[in-house]
Amino acid sequence: METKVIAICNQKGGVGKTTTAVNLGIGLAMNGRRVLLVDADPQADLTTSLGWKNADAIDESLGSLLTKMVLDMPIEKGEAILHHREGVDLIPSNLDLSHLEIGLVNAMSRENVMKNYLRDVKKDYDYVIIDCMPSLGMVTLNALAAADKVIIPVQAQYLPAKGMSQLMKTIAKVKNQLNPGLEIGGIVMTLIDQRTGLAKETINRIREDYGPRIKIFDAEIPIAVKAAEASSRGESIYAYDSTSKPAQAYMELTGEVMRDAEKQKDRVRSAEAR
Repeated sequence: METKVIAICNQKGGVGKTTTAVNLGIGLAMNGRRVLLVDADPQADLTTSLGWKNADAIDESLGSLLTKMVLDMPIEKGEAILHHREGVDLIPSNLDLSHLEIGLVNAMSRENVMKNYLRDVKKDYDYVIIDCMPSLGMVTLNALAAADKVIIPVQAQYLPAKGMSQLMKTIAKVKNQLNPGLEIGGIVMTLIDQRTGLAKETINRIREDYGPRIKIFDAEIPIAVKAAEASSRGESIYAYDSTSKPAQAYMELTGEVMRDAEKQKDRVRSAEAR
């Protein structure tokens, strides 16, 4: 199976990016896939969500790896990769990444540093999932340049038309200038409060505005205290409460992502046969 690199991206914070990265990644691992999670946010929410609470005390991280790439220094196999008990690997983040953001501005091939790092590393995995920071800066551009697909979590509590428009323009620019193979894997609706009319209105608006052009995942992620509680314990929603609605929703999302990968593989095979 060819490795799929998926960036979880939205420049708005608080939309469930990290929770989606954790539970999609571990969901894929539960289905027998080899998964590497990459924390591409200096706030290190993904790292802490998986149990490494003092991220800044971690010596080797995404920031140190990419700094070595920029300086053309050797990187050992497995360097900075941590192993989580639920079957996924993690490249952690910390404040080193924010220092790198500044350094990347003057680096050669600055938008492709992460892609160049992942070129060899990803061979050991079926999926690489990158949790992007809530901005469209240099590190996020690196993530998009390295990715095959972008999954966009959208909070179902506000009308995100303006922010979505900006993100779509950035993705289109990366596709045109840096990464012709980049595709939008889909929009996943998150933090849904079924009790409010606004949630339904937002979902309907997104489906009307973007549904004809972009896949909207059928899985809809409900707002739930259990998801936050799971993160505080350094585990997935499946380990914390496998029967909860968020666990069922994330497993549904995982299934959709795997089916889409199989469909794409079939399209490639049929194209090659022709």
